[in-house]
Parts: sequence; structure tokens; C-alpha cells
Amino acid sequence: MTRIKICCIGSTEEARVAVQLGASAVGLVSEMPSGPGVISEKLIAEIAATVPPPVGTFLLTCKQDPGDIGRQQRRCGVNTIQICDRLPRGAHAELREALPGIALVQVVHVTGEESLREALEVAAHVDALLLDSGNQSLTVKELGGTGRTHDWEISAQIVQRAAIPVFLAGGLNPTNVATSIRVVRPFGVDVCSGVRTDGRLDEDKARRFMSAVAAATEARAVA
Repeated sequence: MTRIKICCIGSTEEARVAVQLGASAVGLVSEMPSGPGVISEKLIAEIAATVPPPVGTFLLTCKQDPGDIGRQQRRCGVNTIQICDRLPRGAHAELREALPGIALVQVVHVTGEESLREALEVAAHVDALLLDSGNQSLTVKELGGTGRTHDWEISAQIVQRAAIPVFLAGGLNPTNVATSIRVVRPFGVDVCSGVRTDGRLDEDKARRFMSAVAAATEARAVA
């Protein structure tokens, strides 16, 4: 089964619904320069404490200093760090040492062919990659939640060549997620705006998203 991460969780109730529907992970967004779903660290900790294992609790962070990220993880009590920006050389190793047992997921914003090289270089230092559609070169960085897709053919190359699990994010919804799975063949998919209405988790959209992922996974297995 293609794993499903529902991001931008904003309450314990949204987390409960996501888990009930079969999400493998929930995304909890801390302070960001832009984008939706930001909640306080206090609320992140409250939500993370209610999520049963083995569901992943992903803390989305824009911090780039390993010490800051480590302290944030300890405040929030999550089991996975989703690093939404680039880190300086050696920072992933520092995080490994500081946070034993905590999974590290590096976001790579797919902007062109150069993203393939970036993904393969960082893959050696983390547990998984997440391919998104942000833009770190803007004055106000976009580090996720854009609602845009990117070039899935580049993402497919990353999946084929990376030796670790790869999640696909960026503009996914119940209508296009099956095609994304067929093209990219990711380990998992990540959705935020595609299962929301007026900023709130829409259970009907989420169910349709889950059904589309299940059907696409089954079709891929048969093929």
C-alpha cells in the first residue's frame, strides 16, 4: 500500500479522523515563512501525544540549526522531523547524534533537473525524502503548502535512483493522485489542501483521496 501522510493537521480531532481513515502519518506545521497550516508548538505537542503508534508524527520545521531543531523536537514530542529547508553540511549528522530514534525526512523542492542531484546527495544522510513544489529562492521562501504540482518525471527519476523511501507532495488531490502514483511510483504521498475545504479537513475529500490511492496501488501491483 502506498503510504498516505495527511499534512496541516490543526487539532486533535483532525488527527483522530486522519488516523481513522488510514493515514500512515500526520503532518504538524510549526512556524514557517509562508504557507498554510501553522500551529503553535504547544498544540503540536498536544496533538502528537494523542496519535497512536505506529502512525508517524511529522514536525515540519524551517529551522536550519541542528541545535534549534533538536530543542524543537523535544518540546513537541514528535517521532519524525520533516526538514523543509536546506541544512548546512554536517547538520544531518549532528541531528542523528542529538536525536537518536527520531526519523529524519528531508524535503527537496523540485524546481528542475538540478533537484535530482540535490536529492541524491542528501539521501545518504536521512531516512526518507519528500518531494515538494516550494521555492527557496524567493525573498519570502515557499517551503510547502503551495498547492502546486511539479515535474513528476523528475520526481520519478529521484524515486528510481534514491536508495531510501520517497514521499511525493505538491498539489495532490483525489483527482490527480492516481496519476501521480502511476508516474512517480513513490513510497508515499503527502496531501494538505487537496483534502481541505475552507482550511478544514474535509472527511469526504479525504475518503476519496484514500480510495484513489488504494485503487492506484492495486493497479500498480497487478501491472
